[in-house]
Amino acid sequence: MSTPVPSAPAAEAARRGSPLKIEGLGLQIGGATILKDVELDVAAGSLVGVIGPNGAGKTTLFNVISGLMKPTAGRVLLDDRDITAASVPARARAGLGRTFQTSSIFPKLSVLENVRLAAQVSLGGSGSLLHFPKRTDAATELAVAKLDAVGLGHMRDALAGDISHGDKRKLEIAVLLATEASIVLLDEPMAGVASGDVPGLVENIRDMQREKGCTLLMVEHHIDVLMGLVEKVAVMYFGTIIAYDTPQRIMENPLVQSAYLGAGSAGTEAA
Repeated sequence: MSTPVPSAPAAEAARRGSPLKIEGLGLQIGGATILKDVELDVAAGSLVGVIGPNGAGKTTLFNVISGLMKPTAGRVLLDDRDITAASVPARARAGLGRTFQTSSIFPKLSVLENVRLAAQVSLGGSGSLLHFPKRTDAATELAVAKLDAVGLGHMRDALAGDISHGDKRKLEIAVLLATEASIVLLDEPMAGVASGDVPGLVENIRDMQREKGCTLLMVEHHIDVLMGLVEKVAVMYFGTIIAYDTPQRIMENPLVQSAYLGAGSAGTEAA
């Protein structure tokens, strides 16, 4: 298996250090340990996968990084700034974006309006498009460009709730692109997507990294898809990271095989 080679923007970003660091992260809820001593150092401009069995703590880790949950130990660093206590909006302003396992679009708005709202906020507005015509024009122009980038330009006037699940996932990526997020958390972007739509989504993710030099952290159940896409893989097991290496070395790691993948095999639908 060949490891993806970072593009020029990603390689340039990589020289700037580690924009996302997790140090000694822990989370206890009602006496139960959910996360324990999680350590992760994500290089700038890289694409990192997170895998592990159901209940390993993958989505919880994303919730802590994005600010939806507060850890009971450890720190989250964004560009060497401690954001452990920062709010979700503050993290978004700092350049952190996220998709969720289930679609988070506005179904009663058009495809264009969904992206334009994100673009408006990115350009310094509140999300309202009523009072600033010039800003509205700029937001519309940015939104159209991002829709074209993910192949949804021809669907700009459709209601977001009426498009296919795969196209909704593409729309979420367009929204993230419009926010100008520099660090993106993708939580199961292929979940529920028809097999025929997967290659297009994979290309959208690659383009996001290649064109913007984004740093991406991705949870994905489709192990074969993830292993062909990312540069490094973090394996979670019982709330901690037991291995962090290239896809090839992860597949060959005896600890990973015994704890997660199963001796000698790796399914494509692992949790």
